[in-house]
Amino acid sequence: MNSAATTAEVVRSRSTPKADQTRRRILEAALQMFREKGFEQTTMRDIARKAGVALGAAYYYFASKDAIVLAFYEEMQESRHQITLDEIAKHRKLRDRIHVVLDERFALLAPNLKFLGALFKHSPDTDDPLSPFSPATQPIREKAIELFQVAVEGTEVKVPSDLMPHLPRLLWLYQLGLILFWIYDRSEERKRTTVLMEKSLALVVNLVRISGLPLMRPVRKAVLELLEMVTP
Repeated sequence: MNSAATTAEVVRSRSTPKADQTRRRILEAALQMFREKGFEQTTMRDIARKAGVALGAAYYYFASKDAIVLAFYEEMQESRHQITLDEIAKHRKLRDRIHVVLDERFALLAPNLKFLGALFKHSPDTDDPLSPFSPATQPIREKAIELFQVAVEGTEVKVPSDLMPHLPRLLWLYQLGLILFWIYDRSEERKRTTVLMEKSLALVVNLVRISGLPLMRPVRKAVLELLEMVTP
């Protein structure tokens, strides 16, 4: 069994009230250890001890630390997905709708900032299950991209038809860049990240707005061809 990619299937197959409680205890213990000690420094034995279960029980529910993190990603994504969609629907302007998605994402990640830096080290290797570009994280990735898909639909900005299929994924990549900057931002209360987001988001929206101009058609075509080449 692929320990990283089948978290939801494992949960369904082992779902009883007692099993759910044990799994929850292990997951919460692991997250606490990751926050306090760091992801790389925490072992499955540490997690089992913290959760008050045998090491074998910890491995029964989560085959690895990677599987725990993926379960965390999945729960985090689901916990605010509908709420984020509802918040997006309250706005008409593209900038405000994208802002909602970004604000929700940062609010979800904030309590786990300490170990996010370690996880981002896995990003370049698409074979690593913790990479946001890996097959294991595809369902989570597509769910996150869906939020941007909803955000760009029905706004006051007319997005060119050839750009529309690619724009949500581009916005998701933009979000990843902001998160990476935020993780390593050492300014007071990470104010540099706030400034970067406000200024860059205004630029992104303006670029989307002018992308439909006839003068931009050759540029847009070249960019989309590049995207086709690099997108798996």
